[in-house]
Amino acid sequence: MYSNPPVERGGGAAPTTRTTLIRALDDSADTLRPGRSALTPEGAFDALYVYAAPGLIEQAYLLTGCRRRAFESAEHAFRQAWERWPEVARDPDPVGWVRAATHEHALSPWHRFRRLVIRPSPAPADPLLRALLELPPRHRRTAVLCDGLGLGVSEAAAETEASSHAVRGRLGHARAALAATPEAARRALRTRMEQASAATLALPWSVRAGSERRVRALTRTVFMVTAALVALIALAIHGG
Repeated sequence: MYSNPPVERGGGAAPTTRTTLIRALDDSADTLRPGRSALTPEGAFDALYVYAAPGLIEQAYLLTGCRRRAFESAEHAFRQAWERWPEVARDPDPVGWVRAATHEHALSPWHRFRRLVIRPSPAPADPLLRALLELPPRHRRTAVLCDGLGLGVSEAAAETEASSHAVRGRLGHARAALAATPEAARRALRTRMEQASAATLALPWSVRAGSERRVRALTRTVFMVTAALVALIALAIHGG
């Protein structure tokens, strides 16, 4: 997963670096809009991934306290983004689209059942993270969005599909639980956001390949189930 990307047949190209991809995103922001072709879909996705994935992994870690689930949540979100790339590419805020998918996967209730078969992560040593994880999931997410990323209340409300009144209440509760003053909570969370690292980040081509494998597997499964149902119906008709 973390090796160099495969070399194209007929002559290879050097692996794309993080700096190159970020420059591609910065210099070609308009190529994420319809009708622009200066950047290929693969290049635009890779630029978005390298630009946003480290921060999303750190956010998912703050939401869950589990590094494994943080990486899993970000990769899941980017696989979804690649499967729906025309939609994501035309979105006014592609980073926000993937961020919402990452947060929703990280906080999905089904993870509770996984704890029955997967050994839970040890309690984090960081007191801020421990306090954050003691909050209800919605309060936790609101704190990360507003105090960690600097989103306004209305923006956080739109992303979490909640009312502004509910978001204000969650944010006030989270700030009271995390620190003596709201400003201390904001500084602590933003410091964590700034420390996001790409040291163990999966390369974007591997995420795209994983997404494509998943789509092929789902297609085969649907085809096999459909064929089995047709066969059963045919047997029932002939047997009757």
